[in-house]
Amino acid sequence: MVEDITFLLANEAATVDFGKQLALAADGKGIFYLEGNLGAGKTTLCRGVLQVLGHQGSVKSPTYTLVEPYELANHKVYHFDLYRLGEPEELEFLGVRDYLQDDNLCLIEWPERGEGFLPIADLTVTLSYRSQGRTVRLTAHTEKGHQVCQRITR
Repeated sequence: MVEDITFLLANEAATVDFGKQLALAADGKGIFYLEGNLGAGKTTLCRGVLQVLGHQGSVKSPTYTLVEPYELANHKVYHFDLYRLGEPEELEFLGVRDYLQDDNLCLIEWPERGEGFLPIADLTVTLSYRSQGRTVRLTAHTEKGHQVCQRITR
C-alpha cells in the first residue's frame, strides 16, 4: 500500500501553502513524520498546517521542549521535534501515547530518534533542497495516508 508522490515547491510561501493543503487533505488528523536536513523547511510546512487549522501566532520548532501543543477550536495538533532526544525511551516520560490519539494531528520532526516508541506514520513528508526551492515527497504507509495523497493530488 506504500504510495509515493513528489511536488516541487518554489519558495517558502509555497511550502506554507503546501502545509495548508496537507492539513485540509488530512482533515486535521493523523500521524505525519517530517524528514529532511536542518533548514529543509519542516517547521515552515508546520506553520502552514497550523495556520489553516486556526492558529494565529508564531510557530517555532520545539527543539528544547520536544513537543509544542496547539489546542485549536476544532483540532488538537502536537508538533514534536525529537532532534535533541537522548534515547527513544524518553518519549515514555513525555507521555507520547497520550498525544498519539486518532482525533489528533501529530507532526513529528526527526522521527528516527523515537524509533521503537513511535507508531507507524500515516504519512512521511520528506523535504529536500533543490537549486531553486524545495522538493517534498509524500509516502503513504496507511489507508489514512493513502487518502491524504489522493486528496492532495486532485
